[in-house]
Amino acid sequence: MSSTATQITPEIVAEHGLNEEEYARVLNALGREPNLTELGIFSVMWSEHCSYKSSRIHLKKLPIEGPQVICGPGENAGVVDIGDGQAAIFKMESHNHPSYIEPYQGAATGVGGILRDVFTMGARPIANMNALRFGRPDHPKMRHLISGVVRGIGGYGNCVGVPTVGGEVNFHPAYDGNILVNAMTVGVADTDKIFYSAASGVGNPIVYVGSKTGRDGIHGATMASADFGEDSDAKRPTVQVGDPFTEKLLIEACLELMASDAIVAIQDMGAAGLTSSSVEMASKGGVGLLLNMDAVPQRETGMTAYEMMLSESQERMLMVLKPGREAFAEAIFHKWELDFAIIGEVTDTGRMVLVHHGETVCDIPLAPLADDAPLYDRPAASKEEYKAWAGIKPLGDIPESTDIAADLLKLMASPDIASRRWIWEQYDHMVGADTVQRPGGDAAVVRVHGTQKGIAISTDCTPRYCYADPYEGGKQAIAECYRNLSAVGATPLAVTNCLNFANPQRPEIMAQFTGCLEGMGDACRALDFPIVSGNVSLYNESKATGGGSAILPTPAIGGIGLLADVDKMATVAFKAEGNIVLAIGANGYGTHLGQSVWLREVLGREDGPPPPVDLEKERQAGEFVRRLVSDQLVAAVHDVSDGGLLIAVTEMALAGNLGARLNPSFKSDDLENGARLTGMMFGEDQGRFVLEVSEQNWPKVRERAQEQNLSCLHLGFVGGNTISLSGGVSKWQWPLTDLRTAHEGFFPALMDG
Repeated sequence: MSSTATQITPEIVAEHGLNEEEYARVLNALGREPNLTELGIFSVMWSEHCSYKSSRIHLKKLPIEGPQVICGPGENAGVVDIGDGQAAIFKMESHNHPSYIEPYQGAATGVGGILRDVFTMGARPIANMNALRFGRPDHPKMRHLISGVVRGIGGYGNCVGVPTVGGEVNFHPAYDGNILVNAMTVGVADTDKIFYSAASGVGNPIVYVGSKTGRDGIHGATMASADFGEDSDAKRPTVQVGDPFTEKLLIEACLELMASDAIVAIQDMGAAGLTSSSVEMASKGGVGLLLNMDAVPQRETGMTAYEMMLSESQERMLMVLKPGREAFAEAIFHKWELDFAIIGEVTDTGRMVLVHHGETVCDIPLAPLADDAPLYDRPAASKEEYKAWAGIKPLGDIPESTDIAADLLKLMASPDIASRRWIWEQYDHMVGADTVQRPGGDAAVVRVHGTQKGIAISTDCTPRYCYADPYEGGKQAIAECYRNLSAVGATPLAVTNCLNFANPQRPEIMAQFTGCLEGMGDACRALDFPIVSGNVSLYNESKATGGGSAILPTPAIGGIGLLADVDKMATVAFKAEGNIVLAIGANGYGTHLGQSVWLREVLGREDGPPPPVDLEKERQAGEFVRRLVSDQLVAAVHDVSDGGLLIAVTEMALAGNLGARLNPSFKSDDLENGARLTGMMFGEDQGRFVLEVSEQNWPKVRERAQEQNLSCLHLGFVGGNTISLSGGVSKWQWPLTDLRTAHEGFFPALMDG
């Protein structure tokens, strides 16, 4: 039965994810009942994944402007000025549901999709990053998911020739039934060769390039806008299949054509495929379009217009060309062995018209599809209601650590702190030969080819903080990204994000969403760190795990910064015997154990508030450290985050294979309460850095800190093959070999066990 003859029933409407009110809006927009193709187009364009119908109202509150911003949200990716007539173009996207269903292809096509978002704007991709969340390591499905996701990211990025230079990984039972796979790409373009997606020019040809269209990925956008039930494996056909070698050809062909004057507008085919790309191009340009579905390159026989419009087959792009440039463009794509087809033209009707086998199978006004999509202001629980619902217990009295030595070894081997070497060794992080800081540091750094400039990249979020206090958690996600970029010496420029939350129809979840966004917005404003692109991924929860398991609120942040001279970049590794170890920043030693890794791993508790974020002190400490790096006054820098001060020092020691003798200058009352030392070593107070400085530079650094009224604590000295700590009457010592064994052992034991 053809898509125009199928009877539209309430069941079919429900299968397409539209509620009664939304279907009534479809009827009003059309003035009649839709056929199946039209219904499918409305369903994907009005899906949460494409329309942002539960989040648009709140996203508008985020700061998106700054002198460095060339293009903010609304295009395929954000664009910021990096000087010398060059721009960095970057974005982060989610591929969560597909990666849970089919981890290899889900993660691989997530990488492919985010690459297309960047090179469709004229940029050559220079780096990939990711942010991954998994459930309990001992969950029966988790090894399969971790292995597939990591292989998928590496398999696609390595083959397409773009280095994967870092990322982050967390584990928590809340992700047992719904893992998160967020992919980020950064590219570089000339500021006078940036391409946008708004179609224009009545009569201009609409051109399809890349791979042929198949039936893979149909309903992918709809599936990404629903939670998981028991039948998630049955949704495998909605997961796309990627081909990185074709993507590489597509990158080169597009960039070659972009060097000419042939392109009017360009858009990649991502979620909702040909539907979203054509609708977005036409609606942004305020024009209409006419597509001949017979001309769409197809790799399967008997495809309907419905299937072609909703397919999410990979490695495809849509363009509007200048008249007369078709043959020139076609020659380029045929040289790269890619399909090229003129499938339609720009019109002045303001409508999407599709013709298939000589029959008009779709005739829809474009305005309702995009600009007039449903918009919901979902009810959100109050802060008091949310606090009662979240059930975070007060911190109360914290007992003294009974064995700081054992605690350090346990934390270094714990899932959230253990070395990620097993993961990043599967990624080619050196392809292109411009990676100057590899995975394992605070931020990756990639040279802008042919220059001394470097782009620093970091992905950050602490979901347990966001759950305990969404506002403070949102602030901290931005602040930690700012801190990581500052730690390598880069000036933070701008942010992309991937906002991963559960069902927005639950007031508690909306409280998480609005709270995190409020915190993010305040932090971005205070740190001059605008948000220029992003993605919202909702309905991340699973009924399959029993009772509706929601993920932790996870507003993953991807930030970039600029280094004027990569030769002045800082790293985390200790450099030389005898150098001094310092703690710089907001609260010196720190004491905050609420929501800390130590509290969870040692005492088995997830209690108390997260550490508060003082944005003024964050900015002060970040600017101070960046000046020290630029003036070459520090040998190593590391921000203090998960696990606290002692973990940061240990990571620096392992990176440089040099120990440290820590003999902090405690005041007489510092150890009144035994737990004070535990807090000093493992507290996760924000706004802090550990520095390594030479004896020669120590007076200058101390004087600068005093001038800035910034806490600067002398912790000890670099040297030896152990980390030793003297605290009051107690002394501890850890051989680096034992710490390295603990730190490096988690992933190999998990994955090879």
